[in-house]
Amino acid sequence: MNLIEDCLSKVKKDCYKFILTQETSSDKFKNKDKMLKNYLVPLSFWIAKRTNLKKPYIVGLTGGQGTGKTTISSILMIILKKYFKLNVFKISIDDIYKTKKDRAKLSKKIHPLLLTRGVPGTHDISYMSDFIKKANSRKFKSINLPKFDKAIDDRFTKNNWYKVNSKPDVIIFEGWCVGARAESIKTLKKDINLMEKNQDKKLIWRKYVNNQLKKEYKQLYSKINCLLFLRAENFSLLQKWRIIQEKKLKLKNKNKKIKQKIMTKKEVLNFMQTYQRITQNMFKYAPKYASIVIKLNSNHQINSVKYN
Repeated sequence: MNLIEDCLSKVKKDCYKFILTQETSSDKFKNKDKMLKNYLVPLSFWIAKRTNLKKPYIVGLTGGQGTGKTTISSILMIILKKYFKLNVFKISIDDIYKTKKDRAKLSKKIHPLLLTRGVPGTHDISYMSDFIKKANSRKFKSINLPKFDKAIDDRFTKNNWYKVNSKPDVIIFEGWCVGARAESIKTLKKDINLMEKNQDKKLIWRKYVNNQLKKEYKQLYSKINCLLFLRAENFSLLQKWRIIQEKKLKLKNKNKKIKQKIMTKKEVLNFMQTYQRITQNMFKYAPKYASIVIKLNSNHQINSVKYN
């Protein structure tokens, strides 16, 4: 038995158990064995080989909405913990959104569109920067990190935050704009959807977001050791997957209050307009600077993995 098969035999049960939680009766994962054996187990070996145990190895995992970042990062965490016995901490950029109150202040001060969570400038990235700094120090002290509740569009109370009690060997930092880079003023001037055309005529919103990428976010992303990019074929496919994601949430959630917050198809499409510019820019440039490009086919399955 080779190392890949040995690893697969030890992690398969736990991976399948997790995958089951992500499925619905009408939406089942296909080719699970192939996904694990051909792609995610070898990728885990690649990550494990680069850990040095003195300071955390930081894995950035990025891709458009609905690409499966949470699923893939969770499976990688299971493999790295179970087989390689590594201490892994996983967090999403979605967890470090600014509070609703802070975004309201930002929307009044800069631009109304900044009330909508998502784009660079709507996160409190100081949490992540501070965490990485502390995780890299010799004496690690336990740290609390926020968790975001999308049902109320605000943070969970502090007693529900992440508690990191020991120094991680691997930090998986996932999110749709993790690793995104600023674009040129020339391309910034061209409207790419109706939202930009009607609600950002003076380019205030997009310039603010772009400047955030140029400065604070660039500084944070420079601390990432490797970037994994989940590449979908096009933006319309992401829209389709994001709509499916909302339907799955509706099927899985029995809480009436949460169900009321789940977006309709029209709401998803409107919401995704705020993500479109950066997402399409990443389609174009991320494959050139990402450490690993995980290509997805139209059926939402991994088609290939390219190590750059």
